[in-house]
Amino acid sequence: MEEKPKYGEPKKFDPDFKGPIQNRGCTDIVCCIFFIVAIVGYVAVGILAWTHGDPRKVIYPTDSMGQYCGQGTLEKKPLLFYFNMMKCASPMVLLEFQCPTPQVCVEKCPNRTMTLVTAIGDKQDWEYYRSFCREDPGVKKSVPQILQEKLCPAYLISSKPFLQRCFPSLGKKGEVITVGDQETFNDGEKIRDAKDLVAGMKNATVVMEGRQYFYIILFQLMLFKEFVKYVSLKDTPGANITLQQLGFQPDFSVYLHIRQTWLAFIIILAILEFIIIILLIFLRNRIRIAVELMKEASRAVGYVMSSLFYPIFTFFLLTIVIAYWGVTAVFLSTSSEPVYKVFNETVCPHARETCIPEVFMHNHNCPQSECLFAFYGGETPYHKYLIFLQFYNVFLFFWCANFVTALGQMTLAGAFASYYWAPNKTKDMPAFPLCASLGRSLRYHTGSLAFGSLILAIVQIIRVLLEYIDHKLKGAQNKFAKFLLCCMKCCFWCLEKFIKFLNRNAYIMVAIYGKNFCRSACDAFFLLMRNVIRVVVLDKVTDFILFLGKLLIVGLVGIFAFFFFSGHTDAFKGTAPSLHYYWVPILTVLVGSYFIAHGFFSVYAMCVDTLFLCFLEDLERNDGSPERPYLMSEKLLNVLKKKNQAN
Repeated sequence: MEEKPKYGEPKKFDPDFKGPIQNRGCTDIVCCIFFIVAIVGYVAVGILAWTHGDPRKVIYPTDSMGQYCGQGTLEKKPLLFYFNMMKCASPMVLLEFQCPTPQVCVEKCPNRTMTLVTAIGDKQDWEYYRSFCREDPGVKKSVPQILQEKLCPAYLISSKPFLQRCFPSLGKKGEVITVGDQETFNDGEKIRDAKDLVAGMKNATVVMEGRQYFYIILFQLMLFKEFVKYVSLKDTPGANITLQQLGFQPDFSVYLHIRQTWLAFIIILAILEFIIIILLIFLRNRIRIAVELMKEASRAVGYVMSSLFYPIFTFFLLTIVIAYWGVTAVFLSTSSEPVYKVFNETVCPHARETCIPEVFMHNHNCPQSECLFAFYGGETPYHKYLIFLQFYNVFLFFWCANFVTALGQMTLAGAFASYYWAPNKTKDMPAFPLCASLGRSLRYHTGSLAFGSLILAIVQIIRVLLEYIDHKLKGAQNKFAKFLLCCMKCCFWCLEKFIKFLNRNAYIMVAIYGKNFCRSACDAFFLLMRNVIRVVVLDKVTDFILFLGKLLIVGLVGIFAFFFFSGHTDAFKGTAPSLHYYWVPILTVLVGSYFIAHGFFSVYAMCVDTLFLCFLEDLERNDGSPERPYLMSEKLLNVLKKKNQAN
């Protein structure tokens, strides 16, 4: 009995095969139905969230009475002012996400420092001071009455707005922290050091966050530029200081005037250039094959020019998915009701209990206690299901995002496979290969797309849960638990990378033969395993070339952006804006150019992967005889030292 090959039978010659099968049926129908039901449920979750949620809870600050600053009757008061920032220094603040001090919405932050006692004796100062009170105390109440009823703050400190909140204007005189250019301030009771405000400001910030949930030429140019800069700084005063002596500087342009910085750049780029040259020397033969595949991919893209614009369609769909997830998450997190708690300065048996402001103001007997807004978390009709709904929102986000990406991969694969298997590229290719491939993918293989993206989404949600557990166990002392969690995170990271690789090749086989996802994944895996040497070398070399292409584009754009925004070049002087931190727009341009380059290079990557699988099948199906000629290009045949025999 003949033993079957370990990785399946090689593909047999089929005289009728001319590319993606036209007569095909629907695949993975059960998963398609399941996906549609999940989408309907996702829409229902969105409607439920939008009905009960209120995004103003995370957009606008909330005062002690639960009112939104800058909204409704407080439209002209967009900033939140803390009566006593010192109260935020308590460690309990980090547990309750609420500073135990009255907070009011104000039009502007205070621009001067004064106490209630000094202000009330001057008519003009008192008129200004009253704008920071909860209620107008009038003229009949004394200072002790105003403070006891907490109608006004005991003192004002010169402040600046930051994220719609008023924070004291802290500065430095040498090593001494100052507030409003003064080393001390009067809090209405005693003189305090300005540094005492730091802890309160840190905790108030935590409260706010918790509540608002080249190729060689390029390297040579950069290396030469940095060498010239290094030499030019030789006799510059202060340029020979070491980075250790300099310490950390918030203005990164300071480092560019230090010779040691440019020496480090020279060494790093020289090492990178050496590594690239060594790789080019030892992998030159494999690179020739990869380059020919890239050239073939360029010709394929030339026949299917619309493929270059397909990433825009994918980006549009992903934008919709991300926007829907983000809006739903915000509305879900803001669907709870405001919770008010008792905050006290003296002993009170009802401290930290929930309360109702109106009832508390009239009936509570705890002196110097108040019922203040704490957070959003009150009971709603579906409050106990809120965590499940948020989990469902995240899971469907992963599933839909993976589905959109998979749709793009299968669509491009079908179009480029039509190019490869067409004996005559101009006559045998369909008129609109990209549209035809997109139609086949949606009509017949929505279930297969949903199946592959579901598997990937499950792995990704498990990784999210592991990260959440790791965050919760950061303070744990159990070394074994940390080690086990680290191993699991590493394993699932590897599993995600493998599934992405397998899915990508499975979608190519689905696009060509129209089989279900599992059968296509097996066929793709066995085909790759039968040619494992070529896969390991050619695929990685191709990826490396594409990476160098991205690096070249990003590097050239980065160099241009540096000369433009830094003003170091005479050609751009007067045209570029004057910036204190020009690294910010440079980094923004670099990130933007990378994503744009990545989007368009992803088309080439998908084209190369598709042509690579077709190329491997071509070698198995055909032998170069007149009856079974190879369909690859003549240059690729020459690199492989193969040829088609004449009739």
